[in-house]
Amino acid sequence: MTNETWGLVREELIKRVGRNNYVTWIEPLKLSHLNGGVARFEVPTTFFGDWVSRNFADHIRSQLNTSGVAVDRLEFAVSQSARGPRGVAKSTATVVPAPVPVAASASAAKPATRAAAKPRSESEEMPGAPLDARFTFDSFVVGKPNELAHAAARRVAEGGPVTFNPLFLYGGVGLGKTHLMHAIAHELQTRQPHLRVLYLSAEQFMYRFVQALRERQVMDFKEIFRSVDVLMVDDVQFIAGKDSTQEEFFHTFNALVDQNKQIVISADRAPGEIKDLEERIKSRLQCGLVVDLHPTDYELRLGILQQKVELYRQQYSGLVIADGVLEFLAHRITTNVRVLEGALTRLFAFASLVGREISLELAQDCLADILRASDRKLTIEEIQRKVAEHYNIRLSDMIGPKRVRTIARPRQIAMYLAKQLTPRSLPEIGRRFGGRDHTTIMHGVRKIEELMATDSQMSDDLQMLRRQLQG
Repeated sequence: MTNETWGLVREELIKRVGRNNYVTWIEPLKLSHLNGGVARFEVPTTFFGDWVSRNFADHIRSQLNTSGVAVDRLEFAVSQSARGPRGVAKSTATVVPAPVPVAASASAAKPATRAAAKPRSESEEMPGAPLDARFTFDSFVVGKPNELAHAAARRVAEGGPVTFNPLFLYGGVGLGKTHLMHAIAHELQTRQPHLRVLYLSAEQFMYRFVQALRERQVMDFKEIFRSVDVLMVDDVQFIAGKDSTQEEFFHTFNALVDQNKQIVISADRAPGEIKDLEERIKSRLQCGLVVDLHPTDYELRLGILQQKVELYRQQYSGLVIADGVLEFLAHRITTNVRVLEGALTRLFAFASLVGREISLELAQDCLADILRASDRKLTIEEIQRKVAEHYNIRLSDMIGPKRVRTIARPRQIAMYLAKQLTPRSLPEIGRRFGGRDHTTIMHGVRKIEELMATDSQMSDDLQMLRRQLQG
């Protein structure tokens, strides 16, 4: 293969993997020889070769074959100039012969820039996780429960001066944390393609760190993770209790903040609530903007469904959805957005297969199992138990006669939550609280409503309890 042919192949690879990926990972490759269907490339470091073999080898091999150069396997070896005192370090990769689909050709990831859309399940082998092309700001439905998180994410995505660092997003499953993080990465890459943006899960951070320790490539690890412009770590609660990973995360965090680089973190709970997370890390995470994504309300769920229907109508042309179906689903399926979207997907697919209109009756039949699962009613006893546990009081005191403030206030909070989260009447709630009169329950509910307007700690406690109970 001539250098001219390799030059043409590289031009095509720019289109397939993107210019940023190309400049960082493809351009430094030097073709040393081609023999017997094996193409060998020189690379700067073992880590570099390992990364390229994991993420770009399929694209390179496929493009070589398309250009008329028969290649079955790629090998990567550290160049002569980059040898260490112990000689050549070599990293080889055997590429699966099956060609790479065109749709997947843009999905190569790189740790310092945006990783394009690929199934998230494939990301465990990569330093950076791939982004889902569907998760953009345009596809994010904004409602009262998530408007602050959306506004904060938008501000970060503008790529201006760092105003709050880190941005910490937290909330239960399926409330939009990952969607917003992907949207930030997409937007940054569109606005400022030169930025080195790294998105990955905390589990992947740990995996890459452990791999670097095992292969004695810690300095390569540090160089990559501390040279990015934007670091985004999803589900940071995963590193809690893992001492060495927490240590490296702490130093990486500090190094980036010292360089005024943006950090975006997500978790399933607030920093202070993550058990076994080091106090110094909790402190760092709390020094920026901490934003809670609340459980969805009816209006937000309906908006999400309406947006999805518009997309599905393009895929399932000719399908008719009867009035009231979306309202029915938004009212009945309150667990999380993923369940809601999954139910709508199943409904459209089923209606398409059987050739019927999407009616209320069809929805009830098709989604019977999901609707049954969503019908699980929260009990007053569960609320009492959770509130008693949170405030460290005995359950017997919750329903007992004691009126000291340390018991009376949690009791009123439990009354308020019972009124808000269950369909029980005030007399029924009163009976579950030691036979109290319904007027006592009304007084307790009103008291909490008043305190929520003036006591931020009370408001935070209620939001957290509501999230735990509904999650």
